[in-house]
Amino acid sequence: MPGLVRGMARTAAVVGTATATRNAVNRRQADKNVAAYSHAVQQQAPPPQQYAPPPQEYYEAPPPSQDDTIAQLERLGALKAQGLLTEEEFAAQKAKILGM
Repeated sequence: MPGLVRGMARTAAVVGTATATRNAVNRRQADKNVAAYSHAVQQQAPPPQQYAPPPQEYYEAPPPSQDDTIAQLERLGALKAQGLLTEEEFAAQKAKILGM
């Protein structure tokens, strides 16, 4: 039996050493992970500040081309011919289209 006890003691010592070594390696790796994470967090740029969106730029529409003007006058004339516009409404819209 003394050989068995010695064998068990040797096995316990080997297992204890292996466990201690594994724990030390795990602890070292965890420390490295914490250091790497802390370094990465410090290296990140701060979040951008929130500003109001830039104002939209407005521009004047380009003057209508001659074709557009003619098409508008033709539609206006058709509305008058159908009786949907009075002579005064027609004259006012025509002056508006021609820029008078």
